[in-house]
Amino acid sequence: MKSLDIAEVSRRSGLKPSALRYYESLGVIAADSRKGLRRQYDPSVLDRLALIALGQRAGFSLQDIAATLGAATGAEAEFELDRQGISDRADAVDRRIRELTLLSRALRHVAQCQAPNHAQCPKFRQMMAEALTWSGENRQKL
Repeated sequence: MKSLDIAEVSRRSGLKPSALRYYESLGVIAADSRKGLRRQYDPSVLDRLALIALGQRAGFSLQDIAATLGAATGAEAEFELDRQGISDRADAVDRRIRELTLLSRALRHVAQCQAPNHAQCPKFRQMMAEALTWSGENRQKL
């Protein structure tokens, strides 16, 4: 299969050439050759870039992604993924979704509460108490 130069990979992936060079410096992608000064990539680099994009959307750092995908060699037809690490990240995303759903419900309640004063609303007072426990949990994680 024909190699893609950096401009073509940039066009197809939507990433700037500088980002591709940065990814290469981190070892998450690798050029398989050069044509003059232009890097040439195996077409499978697009699959790897798609996995990187998915990983970033899931909250993985580029270093996490590099560890999960392993070192790039240039001709990447296949890749092994850290299934347990991905499962752990999915669990974290699920927890965050639950937290954000509760937060959204709380904000909606505050915006629509009919109590003359929010301090008099039992549900609002309960949310404030829960907010303190969330705050304490986050401090313990730091």
